[in-house]
Amino acid sequence: MPAPATLLRNHEGGHAPVSYLELFFDLVYVFAVTQLSHHVLHHMGTAGLAEALVLFLAVWWAWMFTAWAANWTNPERGPVRIMLLLSMLASLGLAVAMPRAFDAGGGGDAMLFAACYCLVQIGRSGFVAWAMAKSRQEHWRGSGARNMIRITLWFVASAPLWLAGALVDAPLVRLGLWALALTVDYGGPFMGFAVPGMGRSQPEDWDISGSHLAERCALFIIIALGEGVVVTGTSFAQETADLARSLAFVLAFAGSALMWWIYFDLGAERGARHIAQHAQPGRVARSVYTYLHMPIVGGIVITAVADALLLDAPLAAAKLPLVATQAGGLLVFLAGTGLFKRPSSPHGNFPLSHWVGGGLLVVLAALTLAFPLPAPVFVGATVLALLVVAVWEWASYHHHGSALAEDQG
Repeated sequence: MPAPATLLRNHEGGHAPVSYLELFFDLVYVFAVTQLSHHVLHHMGTAGLAEALVLFLAVWWAWMFTAWAANWTNPERGPVRIMLLLSMLASLGLAVAMPRAFDAGGGGDAMLFAACYCLVQIGRSGFVAWAMAKSRQEHWRGSGARNMIRITLWFVASAPLWLAGALVDAPLVRLGLWALALTVDYGGPFMGFAVPGMGRSQPEDWDISGSHLAERCALFIIIALGEGVVVTGTSFAQETADLARSLAFVLAFAGSALMWWIYFDLGAERGARHIAQHAQPGRVARSVYTYLHMPIVGGIVITAVADALLLDAPLAAAKLPLVATQAGGLLVFLAGTGLFKRPSSPHGNFPLSHWVGGGLLVVLAALTLAFPLPAPVFVGATVLALLVVAVWEWASYHHHGSALAEDQG
């Protein structure tokens, strides 16, 4: 067994590459995102959407903290590989349980979901705390290990709420308990993971490779977009490829392609450069990547549901479920990408193109609800709104060679 000190990455060399094991780990979350979109598709009511939000927040938090762990530890070492593979197994159990996690009656898949979530969070964080405590480097052995112990204790504190929620019979009570558990989990970073007698985390405790975390989050965007492509392809393959359905297929793909363009043409590279050059990359990673990527991923997942609805009835009038998921999903996506791009923009402003695109989506949704349009016409109009955003950014940054026109919003 290698010396414990070798279980940690060496960040002094700059960029920490994403390992093949991390990419393998992400495959579980492709499945989890697919499960999530199916839950939204089949539970379009208020309660179903609230359940989907809780499931999404749990999935994101499990993946994100594992990304942080892989930033600190070296996936090429045997013990780290075992930790990541066990986390992958527990994550797979979590994903399998998602469709029936809110079924009436305690135990069953609800317990599987809660137990797997707690195992991922507590087991992984505890392992990293151990690896840091055994390090020969004073920083990791001292403040780094204490930071991870505090994080582990916060996940331990939320575990009873997760398990209690899984045991209750009523889905609404379970929803409330799990929402409370997520409040604890998400509140930890805002509270500095404060623990009586152990203090709270400081910015210098979050010594990370910023470019590594930026790349990991960009890859998760690819996961979400890829899931949308899978939903589109699967829905299209299940029915006869007539003209209307073929048009719907093209529109769904165009929407996914434009979301890729809007995120990756400027945002991903500029964001990675911003975090890599920042004096406190941990602070940027927490705000810009840990939190602000949630609406980006969430918007993509919601839009994938709209793609399935469109392909299911390509000649129908656009009704509330399609309008809400298509326009709402794209609005959430644009809000997330705009907030993500804001810190790294030359003037620190929310992109004007995203304001305009969001405004167009609101107008289109309102008009369609008042005067129902055919579904392909409505979706096509929203895709054109995305095209406006993409072309605006392209012209501002590439053709004119200046960020000024884009960054005045």
